[in-house]
This record gives sequence, C-alpha cells and structure tokens, in this order.
Amino acid sequence: MLCSISRLLMAAIFALWAQISFASPQSHVVTPKPAAKVVFLSPGYSDEEFWLSYIDFMQAAADDLDMQLEVVHGERSSELLLSEARKILTSKEQPDYLLFVNELSVAPELLRIYADSSIKLFSLHSTLTDDQQDIIGGTRGRYSNWIGSLVANDEQAGYIAAKALISELQGQPASLLAFAGVRNTPNSSLRAKGLKRALHEHPEIKLQQMVYGEWSRQRAYEQAKLLLPRYPNVRLVWSANDQMAFGVMDAAQEQGKVPGKDLLLSGINNSQEVFQARLDGRLSVLVGGHFTLGGWAMVMLHDYHKGKDFELRGGKDRLDPLFTVLNPEQVRRLQQRLNRPGYGLDFRQFSSVYHEDMQNYNFSLQPLLD
Repeated sequence: MLCSISRLLMAAIFALWAQISFASPQSHVVTPKPAAKVVFLSPGYSDEEFWLSYIDFMQAAADDLDMQLEVVHGERSSELLLSEARKILTSKEQPDYLLFVNELSVAPELLRIYADSSIKLFSLHSTLTDDQQDIIGGTRGRYSNWIGSLVANDEQAGYIAAKALISELQGQPASLLAFAGVRNTPNSSLRAKGLKRALHEHPEIKLQQMVYGEWSRQRAYEQAKLLLPRYPNVRLVWSANDQMAFGVMDAAQEQGKVPGKDLLLSGINNSQEVFQARLDGRLSVLVGGHFTLGGWAMVMLHDYHKGKDFELRGGKDRLDPLFTVLNPEQVRRLQQRLNRPGYGLDFRQFSSVYHEDMQNYNFSLQPLLD
C-alpha cells in the first residue's frame, strides 16, 4: 500500500515538474530589456549647422527605435571633449553605448580612459587611423568594449567631387586651388587623397596650391583673398566642405569674379545654403550624404542591443559609400525630405531585428532621394 502511495506521489510531482518545465512561452511574464541608452560625443560646436543636422538624423532614428539619445558637444576642443568623457564615466546613470569621433585624434586617449568600463564604445564618422591601429589594435581586440565603427568613404568623396568638377571643363586644361580641412585629421586627409587620385588621372589639370581652411568660412575667405590674385588664371576650386567653398565665393565676388562662371567650385555637405548655391549655379558640384552616418549607427547599436550582432551583417567595421554627387533634381528631393517630420522614414525598415533575413545593411542616401 505504501509503495502504491509513493508511486502515485512521485507521479504527481513529476507531472507538476513537467508542466512548469515545458509550459508555453505565453505562460511566462518576460521582462523586456530596457531601451538602449546612447551618448554621442559630438566634436563640433553646439551651433554648428552640419553637426546639428547630423544629430537630428540620429534623433529621428532613436525615436523610431525606442532608444535614448544624449548629445555632448566638444566645441572643437579635444580637452573639453575628453573632460566630458570623464564626467560620463563617473556619472550615476551611465549609458550603454558611447559614440565618438576621432576628430583631433582623441580616440586613443578615449579608449584608454574607458578601458575598464562596461560601456560599449563605437567609433563614428572618423575612426582611428591606420597608424593608430598599428599601435592600439582594432575593434574587439585590446579594447574589447570598442565594438565597432562606421565611417563614410571620405577618399571617395574627395575623388568624385574632383572628377565632377574637372568634367565641367570637358577636357580643357586648367589650374585648380584646393581647400582641405584640418591638417592630419582623417576626414580631411582622405578627401585630399581622393582629390590627388583624380588629378593623377587628369594631367591637364594643374594643382597650384592646397591650403588648410580648417572647415571655416572665415579662414578660407582670408586665404582666398591672397590666393586668387596670386593665381589669376585659376578656373577650378575644390573644397573639402561647403563652408570653405562659401569663403572662397565671398573673396571671389569682392574681386569681381563670378562664382559658377569665372570660377567653378565644388563643396561637400547638406546645408540649406549650399543647396541653394547648387540650384542657382554658384556652386558647380555638390557632394552629400554623410550626415546620415549617425542615424545608421543608431540602427546598428539598436540591433546589437537586441542580440543581433551587426558583425554578422556586413562586418564590425563598416566603410559605406554614402557620398553622392547631387544634381539639381536630387537636391530638390533631398530638401523636401529634410523638411518632413522624421525625414519620412521608418528606421525599423533598416533593422535586422525586424527583418530576420537581412544579410547586410547596405546603408546609403538613396532612401532620402526616392
């Protein structure tokens, strides 16, 4: 009798255990993972139009993907940027991810400061140079919390801008002035490298001088006031961003030259002012698209946070061809998109969390040109 009772009791216990162990997922209460908290260390000024547009695109992505985004402005000072980074490291509510730009070569020190932190680091827009990585190593190496990078192809940007500018002369020989950004900054160096590649393919174009306008309209204006009289026969002006192109325009107009006629200029960026300059012909070539980088990085971090490692969908270090030569019709389309709430995009369409079969992100400017 006791044996029968024992067997019945054991059977009941086993049945109860089986119900608990093999219950359907719907019978459990699953606590969702908290929204990803991201801090972006912006290297620019807090009122700098390019970085504000960059951040706005990031925020649109954060809103769609239910992420928290905080922005800290470095005000073009490496000391301030690193000081703010240290404050984040000691704050009570630390982020899950820190996005940083290797402007003014702050990345090696930033990685050292965060070496023992649980905060994941992601380099954006400008990552460590080859020389720096020869010493420090790459992502997920010596600094294991440095999980990835996303940059646009700046060499390509300089190259396609120069090629389009040179094509305006249809094979005629000419002289060219070049206005690069900040000396020894990766973005500037790569864009200048692209220019030199294009010039190598066009020996009929003579580079008279390259100067460093430091991305500044005022500095380029002051330089152009001296250079334009020195090289009166210059027909082409290549600039690594739009503000320097505008500085050259200002100086040229003071000297009686007509931009778009006497001087053909190129620029890179996406401000409303540069859009208008392209539409009215004062700027002959406009290249844009890299302002979207931050938004695409938010997509990558969203997926990583949800357990979908971006390394499996194009690699942990991405170099995406975001730069596009924009014709007037594309400029108009982009203007319309930039004026729509959230850019008229649902960023979930770019996420592998919502598209399980996604093999690669394939980020580009095209969604804003459709």
